[in-house]
Amino acid sequence: MQNLLPGPPATRLPADAEADKALAEAAAAGGGAAFKAVAADYPSYSAAWAPLAAGALADGEPVTAYAYARTGYHRGLDALRRNGWKGHGPIPWSHEANQGFLRCLHVLSQAAAAIGEADEAARCAQFLRDSDPAAADALS
Repeated sequence: MQNLLPGPPATRLPADAEADKALAEAAAAGGGAAFKAVAADYPSYSAAWAPLAAGALADGEPVTAYAYARTGYHRGLDALRRNGWKGHGPIPWSHEANQGFLRCLHVLSQAAAAIGEADEAARCAQFLRDSDPAAADALS
């Protein structure tokens, strides 16, 4: 049987032009401390936490990566809920403002695996794929 009821609508986070500009400037400055400043200035902006998490993981600091990724993930969940997300449904990768949350979710999965949290790593990887398979493919 085919389900004829529509699924939940896609959730698209609003853009934050000021935070986007600060993050782009931080990336142009080489990241590191500049990314930390953006996260401090815009703590609810998941896209600021994602490069911190990815950088820590690349530097062999999985616990730090886990902390950064978890912060960005939870701040993203808060933003998604404020924008109508009910705990399920698409979070399109193609919508740029969603990418910070999805990146945090991806690094959270990787960092969880690195610290031996296999169940959480699997849950996060599945959540990413359920949110948008394109995100999982782009980030893998």
